[in-house]
Amino acid sequence: MKKNNRRGFLQTFGTGIAGTLALPNLAIGTNQPAEIVDFTNHEIADSEAFWELVKTQFILAPELRYFNNASLGASPLYVQRHTQACREILDGFPSKYMWGGWKEEKEETRQLVADLLKVSNEEIALTHNTTEGMNLIARSFDLQPGDEVILADHEHTSGRVCWEVFQESKGVKLVRPTLPILPKTVEEVVDVYRKAITPKTKIISMCHIVNTNGMILPVKEVSKMAHEKGILVAVDGAQSAGMFELDLHDLGCDFYTASAHKWLFAPKGIGVFYAKEESQHHLKPLIVCRGYEDTSIRRLENYNTRNLPELLGLGAAVEFINQIGIKKIHQRSYELKNYFRTKIEENPAFNLKTPAHDDLSAAIQVVEVIGQDVQDIKKRLSEEYNIDCRPMSTFGLNALRISLSIYMTKADVDYLVEALVALSE
Repeated sequence: MKKNNRRGFLQTFGTGIAGTLALPNLAIGTNQPAEIVDFTNHEIADSEAFWELVKTQFILAPELRYFNNASLGASPLYVQRHTQACREILDGFPSKYMWGGWKEEKEETRQLVADLLKVSNEEIALTHNTTEGMNLIARSFDLQPGDEVILADHEHTSGRVCWEVFQESKGVKLVRPTLPILPKTVEEVVDVYRKAITPKTKIISMCHIVNTNGMILPVKEVSKMAHEKGILVAVDGAQSAGMFELDLHDLGCDFYTASAHKWLFAPKGIGVFYAKEESQHHLKPLIVCRGYEDTSIRRLENYNTRNLPELLGLGAAVEFINQIGIKKIHQRSYELKNYFRTKIEENPAFNLKTPAHDDLSAAIQVVEVIGQDVQDIKKRLSEEYNIDCRPMSTFGLNALRISLSIYMTKADVDYLVEALVALSE
């Protein structure tokens, strides 16, 4: 799609990409009218004030400090406005826009996602979430009893159960190596997968970032090693898409699936599925209906009726990311990580349980308040400080998972640290 077509599409909503747009009073709990800000070439782009402005685009509940983006992200005003406009257009002429009226706009959304991930639009399907993507992969393969699939012990439930139901139940062996909680080097993690591979290994299914303690797994290194042995690599990218810059061709995996409702800030119920062109022949759609003969990657998203306003909202979400710049978001993810760690790493009341090296973690950090139960600390943070984060109890973590998204400022981190210090005493 040409850029001017997308601009024309957005202008049908009475907006357009450029400019600052006045909206109704959407700011919950405030008396200030909410405005959409265009961040392209913004004059304060290199200051903390820039990120304060970004924060104004996410209308959270009054006084809430939301450090739980790794569970579920918020959509900025830009995305909310365009998604709502699509809903109104759809309800104005349902049959037109559900079946064909937005064909070009759907394809432009696909292209926006493909460009963000540096792949071809013919390698991107627009699905519902990571769970669907992992199910699609696990169900596609006609593996035989005795074949092996490697799933490390920190895989998300949705990335594990599908292999148990569709493959382990027929005699395929699921190999579950143990990952170190605090590896010092990338090679230490690669070695876990190297030792798990046998001549019977057919597929490695792995997270890019584990949801337990925020550890980044070495997908590129594992993919290279696996492909040398004829093994396919599937990646659960729920926690990495949008957090930092990605080049899926460089990453080297065969399949990558992500929920767009986390770090991509898209409407809920939209997902992204990547399949390397030469690996697509392995995949079978979960759902078939009219048009099942399609041989392109679109066969994997052929649902007939679906929630198109949310799909097109994904396009708006990528536009929002592009306005800020994925490189800038990448840098901010690591800036906030290092700012947070510097504030608490010398305090004996805390134990960081996320690897320190930037190759091994980014904007998800997990911290234990020593001597206190994580459920109690989580409850007190919520009730006394209006801070939301995720308690993690598995793998002996007993720790709070802190998500450092772009709508959190250094002042918010300071507030969090002050609360943690107070509760640790």
